[in-house]
Amino acid sequence: MENITMKKRPKLKNPYLIVAWPGMGEVAYRAGTYLVDKLKAEEFAAIPAEDFFYLTESIVREGVLTLPELPASKFYFWKNKDGKNDLIIFISDAQPDLAMAEEYSMRILSIAKKYKVKKIFGFAAMPQPIDHTQSPNIWFTATSADINASLKKYNLKMLSEGQISGMNGLFLGVAKREGFEGLCLLGEIPLYTIQIENPRAAYAVLDIAAKILEIKIDFSELIDQAEASENQINNLLDYLKVGPTPGPIGEEEIEKIKKSLSQLTKLPQSVKEKIEKLFQQVNSDISKAQELKSELDRWNVYKDYEDRFLDLFKDKNKKEKNN
Repeated sequence: MENITMKKRPKLKNPYLIVAWPGMGEVAYRAGTYLVDKLKAEEFAAIPAEDFFYLTESIVREGVLTLPELPASKFYFWKNKDGKNDLIIFISDAQPDLAMAEEYSMRILSIAKKYKVKKIFGFAAMPQPIDHTQSPNIWFTATSADINASLKKYNLKMLSEGQISGMNGLFLGVAKREGFEGLCLLGEIPLYTIQIENPRAAYAVLDIAAKILEIKIDFSELIDQAEASENQINNLLDYLKVGPTPGPIGEEEIEKIKKSLSQLTKLPQSVKEKIEKLFQQVNSDISKAQELKSELDRWNVYKDYEDRFLDLFKDKNKKEKNN
């Protein structure tokens, strides 16, 4: 197939497509990769990385510098022996520059069209004022009122208004335009832990997806990871002398915890790459500065980039004076 590297050409039965990218709490990415692992899904195709990704940094390990590998974007298949729908699972290690998102989405949908995909499933995170020890609710939105109605029996919360940023939301919009039906399941994560991987939310999302798909998955490892993650957050909060409170946490406390945790945790690699791409875009188009500022604020890292952000405007003023 044009612009797709095919390793195998499986024959699939009425397949559903599941897509996942890194994002807040790594909810979608963790759910997708866990599904591939537990189902022992087989890789059969890939999107050439150089078509949508480019190098932005070098990696140093033990004093030795080298170039990193470009993010992989792979398709996997799983044949459902006990049901009527096989699965195609698409996992990407990073989100592309959103300026190329539509072309990238169409590349994925070319596989969906070839295999006559019946429905598309996406996952995402839903930041909420909850405590990290609470069981997260699952929200949903879909491409039609009929799908929404079919999901009522699972006791989910419908996202009536709002937006789902990045590829985990955008892709379904493009898919709908191209005539596909689909839905997105969003797992709640605490507002103060958006920079920390959240296995519990990934488990909650995947548990509902498994019920809808009528497939069985062993969740024991994901549950163990969720408990380990909660213990880590408890230790961080204890170190910061900020303990979780019963019920919703106030905005002031959320901001305090977010600022403190941001100093002790790392941004997801996909977010770092997106920020770097936005800086490059602003260098050539200063009108994109607000988008960059919003992304920095969203992850509570503006202070870390403040000098570099302000330098963008100094450089612009110098250029204007020279002209």
